[in-house]
Amino acid sequence: MLESTPLPPIPARVFAKRLIRNTTIGLLIIAISLSLGMWGYRHFEKMSWVDAYVNAAMILSGMGPVSPLQTNEGKLFAGTYALFSGIIFLVVIAFVFLPVIHRIFRQLHLEIKK
Repeated sequence: MLESTPLPPIPARVFAKRLIRNTTIGLLIIAISLSLGMWGYRHFEKMSWVDAYVNAAMILSGMGPVSPLQTNEGKLFAGTYALFSGIIFLVVIAFVFLPVIHRIFRQLHLEIKK
């Protein structure tokens, strides 16, 4: 028989520390991904840094490119970067919300009673 027995809650200070740590790491991953995209647009499409930023930010956020792509290398980069960005977005969201999900699962903890 299953019985719901909540585990003791994680102290608020520990929870906040985990949430801040995961959010910081998530933001760092996003910054690195944005930098990689900017470098790619700058290198393959010879865009200015501002145009490279706009295109990388738009793809990373799921909106799509702003400027038309001129080279085959740039198009291959943009497609690969878009796939990479979709995965990074999902991973970062999951990682940032991991402490919240863990806290909920702790409260819903089920034990088998003998």
